Amino acid sequence: MDGPRQKGVGGLPVLTHSFVGRDRELEKISTLLLGPARLITLIGPGGIGKTRLASEALHRCGRTEARKTRAYWVRLARLSPDSDTTAVAEEVAHAVIEADFSGRSAWDALVDTLTRTDTTGRAPHTVLVLDNCEHVLSGVGPLIADLIDAVPGLSIVATSREPIGWIDEHLITVPPLSHRDALALFRQRAELTEHPVTSKDQTTTAAEICRHINNHPLYIQLAAARLLRQPLSAILRGLTGHVDDTRLRWSYGPRVGTDPRHRAVVDVISWSYELCSDEERLLFDRLSVFAAGYVTNPDDTTGAALDVGAELEAIETVCCDDETSDTQATLTRQEIEGLLERLVDQSLVTAHRTTTSVRYSLVESLRVFAQQRLLQRSTAAVDEPTRLALRHCRYYHDRIGYAAANWFSPEGQDLLDWARTVWADTLTAIETSITTPGRAGDGLEICLGLITLQVCFTSGSVREIRQWTLRCLDATRAVTPQPTELQIGAMATIAWLATLQGTLEDAEQMLEDCVTACIPDPDARRNWRDTAETDIGLPAPVEFAWGAELIFARRDARAITVLSRARDKFEAYGDHGAASMNELFTALAAGMLGTAQQAHEITQRYLDRATLSGIPWEKACAELTRSTALTRHGNPTEALALERSSLAYHLATNEQWAAVWLVQYRTWSLAHIITDSIVAGKPDRKKLIALATEIAHLAGGTTILRAKLGIDIKASGPLLDESEKAIAVARRVLGPDAFAAAEARGMRLRPEQDEVQRLALGTLTIDTAADADATSHWHELTPTEQQVAILAAAGWTNIDIAFRRGKSPRTVDAQIAAIFNKLTITSRADISAHIPSRFADQVRDETARRPR
Repeated sequence: MDGPRQKGVGGLPVLTHSFVGRDRELEKISTLLLGPARLITLIGPGGIGKTRLASEALHRCGRTEARKTRAYWVRLARLSPDSDTTAVAEEVAHAVIEADFSGRSAWDALVDTLTRTDTTGRAPHTVLVLDNCEHVLSGVGPLIADLIDAVPGLSIVATSREPIGWIDEHLITVPPLSHRDALALFRQRAELTEHPVTSKDQTTTAAEICRHINNHPLYIQLAAARLLRQPLSAILRGLTGHVDDTRLRWSYGPRVGTDPRHRAVVDVISWSYELCSDEERLLFDRLSVFAAGYVTNPDDTTGAALDVGAELEAIETVCCDDETSDTQATLTRQEIEGLLERLVDQSLVTAHRTTTSVRYSLVESLRVFAQQRLLQRSTAAVDEPTRLALRHCRYYHDRIGYAAANWFSPEGQDLLDWARTVWADTLTAIETSITTPGRAGDGLEICLGLITLQVCFTSGSVREIRQWTLRCLDATRAVTPQPTELQIGAMATIAWLATLQGTLEDAEQMLEDCVTACIPDPDARRNWRDTAETDIGLPAPVEFAWGAELIFARRDARAITVLSRARDKFEAYGDHGAASMNELFTALAAGMLGTAQQAHEITQRYLDRATLSGIPWEKACAELTRSTALTRHGNPTEALALERSSLAYHLATNEQWAAVWLVQYRTWSLAHIITDSIVAGKPDRKKLIALATEIAHLAGGTTILRAKLGIDIKASGPLLDESEKAIAVARRVLGPDAFAAAEARGMRLRPEQDEVQRLALGTLTIDTAADADATSHWHELTPTEQQVAILAAAGWTNIDIAFRRGKSPRTVDAQIAAIFNKLTITSRADISAHIPSRFADQVRDETARRPR
């Protein structure tokens, strides 16, 4: 590279510290510069590392001899907001033109410099970096368009907090750092303070600090600089995520060698905030009432369902002003969507898109800033944060209540899907209800609604919702009059959740408290556990909790009677959803504990009705219970088909508790098939070994799954009994050593990729899971060598790979040689045979992007 008069290679900023991460983005930039891209814009919030990334990308291009490139770097930050095109052109000319004594215009001199040929008469590839464009968009946009028209082959790299808006602009969103890279940067910056992060506890604390500041590079540097004044633990304690959060009060970082806008967290955010209109600022401030969101680096993506942000309807309802009031509306409902889109464009609000929806959130640091600004909007007459928090609480209370009352209907699946995405905001609403005098009952109703909608089995956690329900229950004790019926329903719900968790003593005590509240007379409730066959007047929720205890804690077939009675009571209340849940547990009790006649009649009746209902959740649960009856009483082969159908649904909806048990149900059915075959006297030894081996694989995999989810199988009563029987059958067929080996292999299945469930579904084999690369030496390649091998397999030359990755051709030559050696091949054509199938799409994509 050659360049103008600025110090550093090619006019680029001199690098003052080592670069961390960003391999994905660097490759994107290199690939675009290698192709016909004319405008590449790096977008993201302030301090996310756009400037540093652009500089690193250009420096890496300069280290390869793949093509001669000259680069010019223009800093636009010093221009005043809304500078016009003439002012921007003068700034660009000042940075690009080394000396000019002619009378030409700045434009003519600029074009002449950018089109100048080298000593061979050829125009080298030219890259113009326009840094910090967001405050001069109206002036920089037309200039970019004119330069692209006037200078053939010119590539422009812009950094901005929002897009430039050119028709063929390539946008690269700069995400937060990955968890690993964020921690590496924190360690690097901590070293400068002479307070290095060394111990395991310090590493954990540093990682938690990074999480609170969303792995944001500049905030990480500022947080690490705090080590001069505070220990790690004190820094973390200050990151509360609420108005008392200390990050906005952190003293300035370095005074020299840094952009003045980046000296403190508050400076970074204020720069973007001040560029907003009054209406945009007002909406931004009000968005702080919603739960904090997050943005993830693609390297940390797990494929989990979207569970962040608020939908447009929620934001419109909570943040708009009442147009029917006497005062003039400040924010109308109709204008909020447009304002949201502008805030997203300015990298102040994050949009979370799926194929069917879009949701919005503020990351924690922006939310803290907005909370403080909202507080400043309060007056003696109106406490703005409290007013908005109550509106937020009321919205989620009403929506959860509606969903819980109507989930057992044709729109039920949509309601369930919605409820599974609002966990964070419902917890925020619950917190508001607890801290607001007289509103604890609202929070308790939200908790019970979330449990009815089974959110604690998908998006949240049973432990967490149980704790919130207890907190709300305790808070209602201070309310006059006491919401007794609501409290009894909550206690009964806590009792059956405790039963599922395996905390049986807690469940028993809570159930006793329910009965005491329902039947105050000690004589009347004496020996109430002996009255399962008689209705002593307990309300439906208490009967349901009692039935759950009889199944899991006592292995008592009387659960069928108690749960059937609870179902009838719920039907009498008109609560069809709760009645369906009772029918599920009744069928489960019949299948696990009832006679053959009870098992077949009750589970088949439930399956028939669930199928007719057209409700996917109910049909999947009915298939689960029906498979239990078939396995224990006659047809385990038919049960296998039902188990796979039910598992497919529960896996797709991320219902983890049922999915884990369905995997174990399959082991029960396989064990019964083995036993039936042996009893019939016609065992196929090869088939028996295959079935027993699958049982061992699944048993090993579910051991890891249960540990991950905190499921205590020892407290699962008849479910534990059947699992132990299945394992005993498989161990007898295989022998102890072979069973242990197969079980250990199952333990290597990866829970984060649902490999245990996929193995049970038949969509994965054990050979394509944990040991997928065993037939090749591919796993011996380093991650970098794997990426180079993929590019080579896609037909990229060593020179092009070098330019793409910002390395020298000599380095790539050595990497290719290492790949040949490790894969024991002699030709690039042989690489493809060693690339695992999961990379096939990537190879195809790179083939299409290969320079021609």
